[in-house]
Amino acid sequence: MEFPKKFMKSGELRALGMSKELLRRAYGDSKQRFATKVNPSKRTSAIIYDTDGLKEWLEREIKAQLAGMERR
Repeated sequence: MEFPKKFMKSGELRALGMSKELLRRAYGDSKQRFATKVNPSKRTSAIIYDTDGLKEWLEREIKAQLAGMERR
């Protein structure tokens, strides 16, 4: 998947068709280094994603899901 910008907010990514749950899971992953809040001290601050890191994370997730399906 190609993204139009290097850094994008959650709302922009959702407009491209990504689900809210997927973005929350990516942000909540303890090993991720591509997503952060614009202002971490505010609870409702927007989350911004580095799209290169998000793309790599998505590829790893798909690969892991496919590996899990093959074991069944």
